[in-house]
Amino acid sequence: MAGHLGAQNTIQRLRDHFHWPGLEAEVRRFCQACPTCQRTSPRTPPPSPLILLPIIEVPFERIGMDLVGPLPKSSRGHEHILVIVDNATRYPEAIPLRKATTKAIAQELFLLFSRVGIPSQILTDQGTPFISRMMADVCKLLKVQQLRTTVYHPQTDGLIERFNQTLKQMLRRVAAEDKRDWDQMLPYVLFGIREIPQASTGFTPFELLFDRQPRGLLDVAREAWEQQPAVHLTTIEHVREMRERIERVMPIVREHLVKAQQAQQRQYNRAAQPREFQRGDHVLVLVPTAACKFLATWQGPYTVTEKVGPVTYRVRQPGRRREDQLYHINLLKRWVGTGPQLSAYTSSTPVVVDMDAQLSAAQKSELQHLVSQFPDVFSPQPGRTHVLEHDIRTPPGTIVRQRPYRVPEARRHAIEEEVQEMLRFSAGSCWN
Repeated sequence: MAGHLGAQNTIQRLRDHFHWPGLEAEVRRFCQACPTCQRTSPRTPPPSPLILLPIIEVPFERIGMDLVGPLPKSSRGHEHILVIVDNATRYPEAIPLRKATTKAIAQELFLLFSRVGIPSQILTDQGTPFISRMMADVCKLLKVQQLRTTVYHPQTDGLIERFNQTLKQMLRRVAAEDKRDWDQMLPYVLFGIREIPQASTGFTPFELLFDRQPRGLLDVAREAWEQQPAVHLTTIEHVREMRERIERVMPIVREHLVKAQQAQQRQYNRAAQPREFQRGDHVLVLVPTAACKFLATWQGPYTVTEKVGPVTYRVRQPGRRREDQLYHINLLKRWVGTGPQLSAYTSSTPVVVDMDAQLSAAQKSELQHLVSQFPDVFSPQPGRTHVLEHDIRTPPGTIVRQRPYRVPEARRHAIEEEVQEMLRFSAGSCWN
């Protein structure tokens, strides 16, 4: 009936009927510890200050890798795109795949490495093809260090996430007439991206990787218009000029990257505040849920078990598929536990117990005294015990599937009340 309208509205409503010393402070503490409000509140804690990644200067020393899809199946049977971006030059690769499996990804990686060399580090998210045993064996064989972003935080590899958006936007435009030919348009889209100067480096990805500008369609048109013969250099002259140009260009690139990072950091940190958790702290975790604004997005409370990095924590979450998971601090919110009752006044109202009519008055009195003496044991609130455990053995390999069914309208109200009661008491199960 209160409606979870916040501390200020609750205080105003109480003052119309009651008063006690410290009313406002106690109501604020009580509302702050409300489990339902903590889980469903749209307010999120301020982000943590931005941590800058080290600048990579050697081409294809570190690459970022991601999967785009599933997309509409092309005429050649492709449904996914393996996206790879070099951190030093911003040089992109986009490879169409029929299936997003580790085997298919590994085959394309070997083809790429044969052209640009084997990188020292590969940064990916925690997608199944990237964290599989086969991918770990491939990286171990090639002495490649696997770097992974935290779950639900793609900003860790913002370079490749931004490229994914650009790639999908360009594909939608060039393949608008026939969506089944998007894989055949990939080379043309990549060529256009590679010859555009990057704001962070000041140079085109093609120029930084090959030390020359590509001969594009505009160059062809200009040559036809001006009809000037091309200037040819000997091999030795070309190598000497390339070395001199690299020595000139790389300091400029580094300066551009430093300025871009600093500008991004200043913009991001305007609303940021330093936060920190300790081992044993209880937190809520912001994870994706069904597309319904009435469903809670914060889940928990869970327990922080380790601080892995400056903004990365390992969280113990019993009952989930991965009980120990790494999270970025921006996905964590401190859980406020319930404190003492609003007032120090203790109610003398006895606990109401349904008693058998055959009991005598003395027996009823003894039973009432026993229930009042151990309220935690005879509490009507649902709880959990680990005193006795029981295993349900099922035949191995047998899967029982049950089709979803509608809840009868006559029972819907009772079920909703029961669910709200379970949420109010933080009831949970490892099977939900």
